[in-house]
Amino acid sequence: MKRQVEIFTAGCPVCEQTVKMVQELACKDCEITIDDLVKQCEDKTCIAKVKVYDIQRIPAVAVNSELLSGYKTSAISREALIEAGVGQG
Repeated sequence: MKRQVEIFTAGCPVCEQTVKMVQELACKDCEITIDDLVKQCEDKTCIAKVKVYDIQRIPAVAVNSELLSGYKTSAISREALIEAGVGQG
């Protein structure tokens, strides 16, 4: 089953570590989208998603339109990504 993984970043070192971690864990069934909120996306859908997901800090990761829980109080972990299905083909 395909997994849509959306990463919201600001191009900071912590964001880059999160992107790298997701990319390392991803399998062939993971479709990764990276939205740099500083550069923004051409059609501004990434900004709309921030509101829909109620993202209050970055980096943030959503898997199949579900924001990873716990990101508001702690860093995104490998364990949380795996629990959300990232890398499980």
